[in-house]
Amino acid sequence: MDDIVKQAMAKWPNVPDCYGWLSLDARGAWRMRDERAQQLDLPGDKVKQAALLSFINRNYAADARGCWFFQNGPQRVFVNLEATPFIARTDPVNGLTVQTGATLTPQAAYLTETGALILTADEVVAQVDDRDVVQLLESMHIDGKDAGDDALMAWLEGGAGTMTMRHAGGEVPVQRIDGSAVAHRFQFVRLPGPAEKN
Repeated sequence: MDDIVKQAMAKWPNVPDCYGWLSLDARGAWRMRDERAQQLDLPGDKVKQAALLSFINRNYAADARGCWFFQNGPQRVFVNLEATPFIARTDPVNGLTVQTGATLTPQAAYLTETGALILTADEVVAQVDDRDVVQLLESMHIDGKDAGDDALMAWLEGGAGTMTMRHAGGEVPVQRIDGSAVAHRFQFVRLPGPAEKN
């Protein structure tokens, strides 16, 4: 977190949290959602300004509830997540990266019934940008053999065999997961709201 942000938090500790104004889409774009976008449940406008993107990426974190936020000076701007807290992309130089620019070395992978690919590493849970999924599916193996489309579909539908994904010279285990269970399984909140007061 930026020092200037920490200083602002110390100087103004009671600034109200902000909800609904910022989202992360399933392709890793940050989106600003004005009142109209919120009322009509629209995705909002993509943030394109490089300095702002960099500021958001450096000051992105989660609270104890699993709600992700951008610390904007003294104010927490909570983020609506279309998919997961991070979105992974393939990069010809760095292999896999997430929307913040960090390199991702997956420890486990999960495939949903719709073919969404989720990668995890330490505290990172990242759905792969749908434009990059096919490239990673080509590195899948079932019991050590290349998994073609038919074998992948059969496995997703409950077929036998151990699925792995080859990455960076190693094998990453792949499991099935129900898409509706992803947030609960990895303990994050897709649409954060104010905490309940006792």
